[in-house]
Amino acid sequence: MATSTVFTGVSLFKSKNSTKLITSTRFSDSKQQLSPNSVKCCSKTTTATTEEATGRLVTVKNGNDSLEICRVLNGMWQTSGGWGRIDRDAAVEAMLRYADAGLSTFDMADHYGPAEDLYGIFINRVRRERPPEYLEKVRGLTKWVPPPVKMTSGYVRENIDVSRKRMDVPSLDMLQFHWWDYSNPGYLDALKNLTDLKEEGKIKTVALTNFDTERLQIILENGIPVVSNQVQHSIVDMRPQQKMAELCQLTGVKLITYGTVMGGLLSEKFLDTNLTIPFAGPPLNTPSLQKYKRMVDAWGGWSLFQTLLKTLKTVASKHGVTIPTVAVKYILDQTAVAGSMVGVRLGLSEHIQDTNAIFSLVLDEEDVNSIQVAQRGKDLLRVIGDCGDEYRRA
Repeated sequence: MATSTVFTGVSLFKSKNSTKLITSTRFSDSKQQLSPNSVKCCSKTTTATTEEATGRLVTVKNGNDSLEICRVLNGMWQTSGGWGRIDRDAAVEAMLRYADAGLSTFDMADHYGPAEDLYGIFINRVRRERPPEYLEKVRGLTKWVPPPVKMTSGYVRENIDVSRKRMDVPSLDMLQFHWWDYSNPGYLDALKNLTDLKEEGKIKTVALTNFDTERLQIILENGIPVVSNQVQHSIVDMRPQQKMAELCQLTGVKLITYGTVMGGLLSEKFLDTNLTIPFAGPPLNTPSLQKYKRMVDAWGGWSLFQTLLKTLKTVASKHGVTIPTVAVKYILDQTAVAGSMVGVRLGLSEHIQDTNAIFSLVLDEEDVNSIQVAQRGKDLLRVIGDCGDEYRRA
């Protein structure tokens, strides 16, 4: 069993603008019993909306900061090139169809090609062509991935203003921050400046992407009111449940997951295929397929992955859904997970029906047990490291 992190001596005090977490950390082979309500950055109680009650929407929050999002997010990495040519008008029409179907949360980044610009065109179409209550449900989450330069207030402000202009919004719904090198403590300066911009109303919520458990704890200790951490998480990659989820339970920080269908590998398309023989199976012709095939190799290889796909197919057939639907629902049911990403190839292909089926799917004990039996690959926490470490290995 992997060594677990136990967060001991936890207490909170509030300053004017933040809630600060004070902890000491030790490592132990046995877990300390933790009360799920012992520490919460979010103490505000709200009445659940109808859609929250049915599992479609969730609110991520920290202190007075909160944002309601769809639990299945439309991932826009696929607009950055490598998945096929994106036609602007067709892409915006596709975004409208997703939003019309209730899939109204879009996730992008400053480096995802035209993603932020497409959102800006889309949100203006929504303003002109949809009622005000529709606009209130649409969310645009973006990321900022800066180079390791000095994080001055002016530099941070300038970059956030670029995203605000591209997305054509006065305030970013969520800014998810990434940092490449933990040995450079500039990430704390950046986050403090982002928090200042939030106080000015230019950002509604501050969040992270690809931070590990240790750094998330440091960030919270420094009074940064992050609401979520976006990390890789799938039936194959269960690392977030080994360390990160425990701290999230303590603090109320939520996880937003990507790679949950592994670029499409977790689908019927790759069931009963043999990729060890050249040209014998579907081509790995996108950056996401190539990335997650490497994850399969690290986890246990293609033969073991086929066993997992067969198990997922059995569960999917039992419920009249597809393998990706089961794969996403399984992760949404994990501790601290607020939402999961499903990539969208806007104007090229759509999976609206399969995605909406996630909200009505209920995995029973038999389903969960069978999936857990099929998850017998290597412990990726030992192979790769904690969340985000795959981006920081030498």
